[in-house]
Amino acid sequence: MAKTLLEVKNLKTEFRRDKKSWITAVNGISFTVNAGEIVGLVGESGCGKSVTSLSVMRLLDKDSSRVTGEVSFEGTDVLGLSEGEMQSVRGNDISMIFQEPMNSLNPIMRIGDQLVEAIRLHSDMDERQAHEHAAETLKSVGIPEPEMTLASYPHELSGGMCQRIMIAMAMSCEPKLLIADEPTTALDVTIQAQILALMEQIRDQRNTGILMITHDLGVVAETCSRVIVMYAGNIVEEAPVEELFANPQHPYTQGLIASVPRLGKRVRRLPSISGSVPDLAAMPKGCRFAPRCKYAQPQCWEGLPPTHEAGPNHRCACLFRMSERKEALAHD
Repeated sequence: MAKTLLEVKNLKTEFRRDKKSWITAVNGISFTVNAGEIVGLVGESGCGKSVTSLSVMRLLDKDSSRVTGEVSFEGTDVLGLSEGEMQSVRGNDISMIFQEPMNSLNPIMRIGDQLVEAIRLHSDMDERQAHEHAAETLKSVGIPEPEMTLASYPHELSGGMCQRIMIAMAMSCEPKLLIADEPTTALDVTIQAQILALMEQIRDQRNTGILMITHDLGVVAETCSRVIVMYAGNIVEEAPVEELFANPQHPYTQGLIASVPRLGKRVRRLPSISGSVPDLAAMPKGCRFAPRCKYAQPQCWEGLPPTHEAGPNHRCACLFRMSERKEALAHD
C-alpha cells in the first residue's frame, strides 16, 4: 500500500471581508496524496483550487485570512508548526510550482542566483556546491546548456524554459511532495506535453507525490491516477481517473466532461454549463451547484448534500444518485 504523504481533513479557509465578517473560500474539504501518485485537483476558476494549495503551504496572509482543520504531512501537523519550522518543511519536504513562471521568477536576478539562493536556504552547501547542484538540476529537467541558462535573466528565456526552471527550483532539494498549480497554463501544446512528461518522470524516478491543480481535463486524463473535482469551495466528486471519465456521477463533473471537444466528433455547438461560479460573498443556500443544475429539486436548497459512495474509491456529494436524477427530470 502506498505511503500517505499529505492528509487534509475538514480544511476551511476564510478571508476577512471587513472588521466583523469573513467569507469562506474553501469549505471543509478532505483528501489525501500518496507517494508516487499524481492527484488532479480540477474545477473552474474561482472554485478554491489555488487557495487550497496556498492553505496547505501556509502562504496566506495571517491578518486577512484564517485556516482551520487538519493538514498533516507524514503525520506532522503542518498548521501547528512555527513559522521557522514551516520554512524548513517548504522546499525540503513540500515544494510548489506557481502559476505564470514569468511572474514567479525575479526579473532582475540571474537564474543562477535565484537557484543557488533557494538551494542554500534549504541545505548546508556552500556557493560552489550549490552552483554545481543547480546546473545538475537544470540538466535533470531537460535544459541542454545549464551554464548558459544560469547566467541568463528570465526575460531572455521562453515561457517553456522558465517553467522548466520553476520545476528545477521546486525539485532542487528533492521534496517528497510537489504541488503544481496550473503548470501548463499559457504554454503551447508541444511544450505542454514536454512539461507533463517531465512531471511523470519526476514521479517515476523519485516516487514523488504530486498534487496537480488544473482546469484542463486533458491534462488530468493524461497524467493523473486520481481526480478530485472542486466546486465553490467544496469537493463534489473524487474517483480514479478512468472511473471518473467513464462514469461521472455529479452533474458538475458530467458538465465539465461533456464540454470537452472530441476528435472525430463534429457538433454544431459544444454543451456548456449555464451560469457561473457563485460569488464568495453570496453563496446560495444548500447545494452550491443547485442554481446551475438541471436536476435541482427543492431539497437541494435546504443544506449541503452529504457525500455518498458511488463505487469503489468513488465519492460523490449529491442528494440524488444518477438514476434518481434522471427519473426526477423525466417527471418535470
